[in-house]
Amino acid sequence: MRGRRMYVIGGLLGALAAPPAALAWPVDQALTLEPGKETFQKLAAVDWAESDAPGVVTAEALSQSGELLLTPHATGIARVLLYAEGRFAVWRVMVGPIESQDSGAQLAAAKKACPDLKATEGAERSLSVTVNDTACRLALRTYFKTHAYLAKELEVTFAVPQLQAQLEDFTAGMPPGLTVRYSGAGLVLSGKTDPEGHRKALWELFNRSVGRVPLEDRTEVEAPPKQVDPAAQEALDATVSDVVPDAGVPDAGAPVKRKAGAKKPR
Repeated sequence: MRGRRMYVIGGLLGALAAPPAALAWPVDQALTLEPGKETFQKLAAVDWAESDAPGVVTAEALSQSGELLLTPHATGIARVLLYAEGRFAVWRVMVGPIESQDSGAQLAAAKKACPDLKATEGAERSLSVTVNDTACRLALRTYFKTHAYLAKELEVTFAVPQLQAQLEDFTAGMPPGLTVRYSGAGLVLSGKTDPEGHRKALWELFNRSVGRVPLEDRTEVEAPPKQVDPAAQEALDATVSDVVPDAGVPDAGAPVKRKAGAKKPR
C-alpha cells in the first residue's frame, strides 16, 4: 500500500532550503507595551509596516535606521505586519494590562478534530500535528489565533488534499491581478498590483493559513499615480491660460526693422 505524501510545515523549514519569507497563524513575535510610551525595535531591515488596529497601536518603519517605531494609543491588541526585501512577519502587540486568555476550549476542539495533536507547555513549549481533513485545519486555525503558541514553536504536517484546499482559500482572497500557487511545500505570489493590493494579499495569506508556510514574493508593485492638489492645479491652469500664444515672438511674415549701426570714424 502506497503511503500518502505529506509536507512538513514549521520546525523543519530550516532543513528544506525554503524561500526566506513565511506566513500564517500564529504570529511570529509577541510584545507588550505601556500605554502612551512609544518604543523602537531594531531590525536588520524594514521597508514598511502596517497595524490592523491603528486605534490601538500605529507602526512606522524607519528604513534608514532599520528601526520600527511602535506608538501605543489605547488598551487593546493589534497585529503588525512587517515587510522587508521580500520577507514579512506578523507580530502581536498588546497595549496595557490584558487579561490572560483561556484557550482550553479551542485546544480541546483542535484535539478532537486532529487526533494526533501533541502539545507541550512551559518553557520548552511545542506543538506537532497532522492535518488530514478540513475540520482539523479549521480547528487549528481557530486555536492558533489564541496566544498559546508562536509560529516557531509549531510543526504542522499537511496531507496533500489539505494543501490544495488551503490553496483554494488563498486564491479566494487574492486581489485582482495577483495569483498564488504552490512550489514544493512553499507558496509563490506573483502578478501586478498597487501597494494597497500587495498589502491586502499578504494579510489574506496570513489570515487564511495554518502554520508557517514559506513564501516567495514575486509581486510587481506598481507605484500609485501622483496625487495632484486640485487648488494648485487650478492655479496652474489659470496661469497657463493667461499666457498669450507666441507672446514675445515676432511674426515670421512681418519684416523686422533693425537700426543701422553707428559709422566707424575714419
